[in-house]
Amino acid sequence: MSKWLPADVPVAQDRHSLSALSVLSRHPAYVLALLCAMQIVFWTALPALVDVAPPGDVVEGFMWGREWVLLTYKHPQLPAWLLETAHLLTGSFRWPQYLLSQLVVTSTFVFVYLLARDILGHRRALAAVLLMPSIYFFGWPTPQFNHDYAQMPFWAAICWLLWRSTTRNGPGWWLALGLVAGVGIYAKFSTGLLLVFGGLWILYDARARSRLATPWPWLALAAFLAVITPVTIALFRMDFLPFSYVANRDSWVMANRARLYYIGVQCAALVGFFVVLAISGLLRRGTAPQADAAREPPIERRALVYVLWMGLGPAILIMIASLFSGIGEAWGAPMYNLVGVVAIAFLGHRLGSREMRALMVCSAACIVVMSSAYAGIRWSSCNLFGHLQPVCWPSQAISDEAEAYWHEKVQAPLGIVGGETGTALVAGLKAYDKPSIFTDLNMQFAPWITPQRLQEQGILMVWPGDGAPPPQIGAWVKNLPVKTVLFHWSLKAPPLPVSFVAIPPGTPDLPIEASQGR
Repeated sequence: MSKWLPADVPVAQDRHSLSALSVLSRHPAYVLALLCAMQIVFWTALPALVDVAPPGDVVEGFMWGREWVLLTYKHPQLPAWLLETAHLLTGSFRWPQYLLSQLVVTSTFVFVYLLARDILGHRRALAAVLLMPSIYFFGWPTPQFNHDYAQMPFWAAICWLLWRSTTRNGPGWWLALGLVAGVGIYAKFSTGLLLVFGGLWILYDARARSRLATPWPWLALAAFLAVITPVTIALFRMDFLPFSYVANRDSWVMANRARLYYIGVQCAALVGFFVVLAISGLLRRGTAPQADAAREPPIERRALVYVLWMGLGPAILIMIASLFSGIGEAWGAPMYNLVGVVAIAFLGHRLGSREMRALMVCSAACIVVMSSAYAGIRWSSCNLFGHLQPVCWPSQAISDEAEAYWHEKVQAPLGIVGGETGTALVAGLKAYDKPSIFTDLNMQFAPWITPQRLQEQGILMVWPGDGAPPPQIGAWVKNLPVKTVLFHWSLKAPPLPVSFVAIPPGTPDLPIEASQGR
C-alpha cells in the first residue's frame, strides 16, 4: 500500500485546499477581510520597497497638504489633508501614502459589498467584490494616491446609502447620505456627476420619488449644502480657477490624444475583468442554474435598474462625451466600482461552489501577480533601462542638498522653493524646514505665497540640468551664483544634474507683478 502513498498525498492536499476554500466561501465576511488584507499588504509593501520617491501627484499632494487650504487651482484638498495627516502621524514620506491609498481601495471594496449584499445576497455580493482586483483601476495605478482615488470610496458609499435611504427611509440613512456626498465633493468635484445620476434616479423610480414627500431627503440636501458651503465660497473667491484648469486640460487632451483614446483606455482596463469571468466559468454558455445560487433571493427589477444606472451610467456618459471633448482622461477610476455587481446580477445564477473557488483564487492571483509585476517593472525601469520617472528621483538626497545649500547662503529657515515645479516639489518634500512650493512661480496657483512673504523669506530656485535657467526662472535669478549637483539615481543611467540658486530675503527687483498673473 505504501507504493501508492506518493500519489495519494498530493490528492489529499488538493482536497484539503478545496475544502478550505469551500469553508471560506460560506463565510463571505471572512473572505472579504482576507481580500482587503492582501490588497493592503501587497500594494503597500512592494511599492514602498522599490519606489525611491513618491509618485508625482503624491509629492504635489504632500506639499499642498502642509498649507491646509480648502482649494487649489486644480481641486479641493481632502487628499492633501489626508497625506499631511499620514505624514504627521508617521513621520515618513516612504510608505504612508501607499497604505493610505490601499485603505481607500479596500474601503471601496467594503461599501460595494454592503450595496451588493442588499441587492444580491451575501454570496453573490462577495463574488462581485472578488471581481474587483481584476480591474486595472484597483491595481496598477493605486500607488499614486490622488483625487481620483480619494473619491473612490465616496462613490461606493453614496451608491449604498442612496439605495438604503430610498428603501428604508430612516432619517439616519438620509443624513449620512448628505454628509458623505458633501465630503465627497472635497475629494474631487467630479463626485457631483454621480450625485446628478442619483438625483435623476430618485425622480425616475416611483418608490424613491415617493420619499420626497417626507422631510428626510430635504434633511440630506440641507446637510450636503452645509458641508460644501466653505469650498463653494472658496471657489467663488478663486474665480472658478479649477474649472479653467479642467478646460485647459481638456484642450490639451483634444490636441494630443486620438479621438478614441479615452474609450480605448477604459476598454483595456476591463480586459482582466473579462478574463477572470471566463476563467471562473461564469461566461460559459448553457450553464444550468447552480443549487447554491438558487438559495439566494431573487433580484428586484428596480435594483437591477439601479446598479445599471449608477454603475454604468457615468462611465458611458463620459465615454460619449470624450468623443467631442477632452473630458474624462483622469475620471475613470471611481466609475467602475459596480461593474462586478452588474456582472453578478446577470450571471449570478451560474455561481456555484466551483465558480466561487475560482473567483477567490483569481482575485488573490491578481493582487499578488500585479503588485509583484509593478515592483519588478518600476525597479527595472529606473535601474536597468534608465527611464527617469517620478518614483526614480533621489528625493532625500535632493532635499538634503537643497536645504544645505540654502543654509550656506542664508542664515534663516528655507521657507519657499520654486523654479521648475516638478523639481522644486522634490527639493522641498523632505526638507526639515518644510518649505512651501511656489507653483509655476504664479501666486494664483500658490495663494499661500505673497509679495511680503517673498521679501521676508526669500526663495530657493531649483531646476533640472546644468545649463542656464529657463527664461521664466532667469528673470528671478539674474546674475546670482548657480550651484549644480549631480545625483545618482540609476544603476545604468548617468547622474541627474540639478541646479540651485538662493535668492535671499530682501532681494530687490523681483518680478513679483508677473507672478501675480497680471
